[in-house]
Formats: sequence, structure tokens, C-alpha cells
Amino acid sequence: MIINTNNTGSGIPLRKIALPVFFLFFSLIGGRSYAQEKKVLSVNEAVQLGIENSKTLKLSKNRIEEALSRYNQTKDEVLPKASASLMFNHAEFLDNQFQLPGSNEALNLPSGANAYIGTVSIEQLIFAGNKLKYAAESSKLLSQIAGSDSEKLKDDVVYAVINDCYNLYRIEQSQKVIKQNLEAVDKQIDQAQKFFNQGIVTKNDVLRFQLQRKNIELTQVDLETNRKVVNYNLTILLGLPENLDLDISTFGNTSSQPVLINSFIDSALTEREDIKQTSIRNELAEINIKNIKADLYPTVGVGGNLYYIKPSANPLPENNQVLAPVAVAASVKWNIDKLWTTKNKLTEARIQKSEALLNRELVSDNIKTEVNREFQAYLRSLDRVKILESSIEQAKENDRILESKYKNNIASVTDRIDAETQLYQALINLELAKADAGLAFFTLLKTSGTLKSNNL
Repeated sequence: MIINTNNTGSGIPLRKIALPVFFLFFSLIGGRSYAQEKKVLSVNEAVQLGIENSKTLKLSKNRIEEALSRYNQTKDEVLPKASASLMFNHAEFLDNQFQLPGSNEALNLPSGANAYIGTVSIEQLIFAGNKLKYAAESSKLLSQIAGSDSEKLKDDVVYAVINDCYNLYRIEQSQKVIKQNLEAVDKQIDQAQKFFNQGIVTKNDVLRFQLQRKNIELTQVDLETNRKVVNYNLTILLGLPENLDLDISTFGNTSSQPVLINSFIDSALTEREDIKQTSIRNELAEINIKNIKADLYPTVGVGGNLYYIKPSANPLPENNQVLAPVAVAASVKWNIDKLWTTKNKLTEARIQKSEALLNRELVSDNIKTEVNREFQAYLRSLDRVKILESSIEQAKENDRILESKYKNNIASVTDRIDAETQLYQALINLELAKADAGLAFFTLLKTSGTLKSNNL
């Protein structure tokens, strides 16, 4: 049986039917594959991914564990010290007789002798001016600083994610306005072409609108390039596949309600990690003074030793052939020279504590200045949004008037293009201002130390 592949019953070649179906099938597959590469995220979800996949935070976690390990090591120093040893000794005598001076009798010695000497000792420090206690407290405070550094890094990661999300949002909003602008210009080109055909306008008017479209297309290309760069950077930051096309859906709390600067300053002075660290370093300076003073006190310790002596080649104990003395001792040691050698050390330690207190005041002043700067920037961003919102209405009215004048051949093509350009530039500026206001709000939260505690 032979099938004719060249013609169908209707006279239409099968080849002409098969090729469109083939391309349609693969275009559907390609479209589905592209759709699978798009991922919609809220800012909160992006922040969580950024925290979970941040290599910087993972490294910081290791540093915290390292600091905790050092703290536990200092606590181990208060435990008793114990040791055990066993030594075998073999001696060869060159002379088998030994006579003491003034004695008439000589001692007969063997040709060789074996001996096992074992020692078990244990020591416990009772008092050392609380130096071990201060060492443990210092290590604990240093571990707290490591934890504080980790929290500060977490703030930086959260803010970096939010910043990239807003950068992506800025570009996408600008792309939407550019798309609307292109549609409007296409209508103007069609209208100008009709006017030209009717002899109302010159060919130059049509060319001016076409040139305007090309300039808008160039802007569109630049925006898409920037969008791909920001999108790629954001996927790396979130630990996602690089080929994902991200879409940030919501931006959470960017309230424009009236706020008071004092509330942000108060929060910053209690929640900021750098101000917390100044308190910890002040405690460290105080402990350092106590540690130096501890050198003025004597140290007291107790210990015990068990000796095992077996003058035989056999190390196992036998009756009447083993010496096993037990010694118990207590010791008191006092470095008297510390009474006059610690004076300058204490002076240095007190200067360091004074520096710690001054540094806390300096950090506090810097925080207040920073919060005030970001607070004013946030208020300014809100004012910009209000001004641009009002300018939009003016730009729309101006565009409407110039469009009417151009249709009635009263306004020039240059005036028409300028009015349209001003309108869409105002629309883009408004979207950018809204994004800047939202980011300024999160910047203010970060500056006040409340970024992670706010719902995004």
C-alpha cells in the first residue's frame, strides 16, 4: 500500500500542513520552558532566601562557633590537671663490687638491673586571684561580639536583597512606561502618515516621530540590559539558578504615615549592634583591670602524687618487691614583684576603659547623625512623590493641549514631541521616586536597627 505524501484529498500538500504544526508544537514547548524559568517572589521571600543562602553569614556562623569553643576552653582550665607516666630503666654495672671509703667490706653488685618507675599525679588550682574566672568572662564577651557581628552582617544581607529588589522594580516600572510611550508614538506615526497623505504635514514630521521612536527603542534596550544584570546579581545573592527570571510581587511595609525621628533614634541607641558592642567592650576593659589586679594575690593549689617503683624486669606488682609511696601537697605561691610591676599596667588598662567609654559616646553621636540624615532623606523622598504626582496632571494637560493643537495644525511637530516626552519622563520619574521612597524607608529601618524586626 502506497501513501501519497504530496497531496491530500482537498488538494493541499501534507508538507505545507506538517511544517506549521511542527513549528507550532516546538514553539509551545519553548514557551512552556520559558514560563518555567520565571519565578515570582515577595520581598519577604527574597530576604529569607538571602539569609539562608548567604555564604557570608555561613562564614560568620563558623566564627561564632569558634568563639564559643574558645569560651569552653577557658572554662576547662578550672578542671583538675592529671597525668600518668611509666618508665622502664635498665642499668649495666661495669664493676660487680663497690666499696665505700673507710669500709673493709665490699658490696657485691649484679652485672645488670631492671626497674620500672611509674607516676600518677593530680593538681587542682584553688585560688589564683580569680584569673580563670576573668578569662572565662572575657571569652564569653568575645563570643557575644562575634554574635553581634553576625547580626550586623545579617542586616547587611537583608538590606542588600531589598536594595536589589528595588533596583529590579525601578527598571521594570520604567520598562512599562517605555512600552506605553512606544504605543503612543506608534499612534502618532500613523496619524502623521495620514496627515502626510492628505498633504497637511510634511514628510519631515513623519520622520521626526519615527526618529523619536528609535530613541525610545534605544532606551528600551538599555533598560533590558540593566534588568538582566540586576536580575542575575539577585539570583546569585539568593542562591537561585542564574537562568531564572525574577518577578518581585510585593514590597511590604512602606508606610508613608507621619513618623517621629525620636522614636527611630531611641530604637537605634538600643537595637543597633555597634552600640551594643561598645557596651561589651566596656565590660571587657573592666575585666582587664580586674585581671591585672589579680596578679597581686598569691596562688593556692593542692595536689597528690602516686609513685610506683618495681626493681625487676617484670612490671607486674609482686609481694615485697614494689615501692608505692603516696605524696599529698599544698602549695602557696606569691610573686611579690607584682606589687610594684603592675602599677603601669593598671594605668594602661584604666586608659583603655576611658577610651571605651568615649568611643561609646562617639558611636552614639554618629548613630544620631546617621538616623537624622536618613530620616530627612525619607521625608524628602515623600515630598518628591507628592510634587511629581501633581506634575503628572500638568504634563497630561499640556500633552492633551499640544495634541489638539497639532491635529489642528497650530503646533509644530517639535512642540508635540516635547510635550509627549515630558509626560512620559514625568511618569518614569514618578515611578522612580516611589521606589526611592520605599527604599529610603527600609534604609531608615536599617539605620534604626529595626530592619529585621519589621514585616517586609
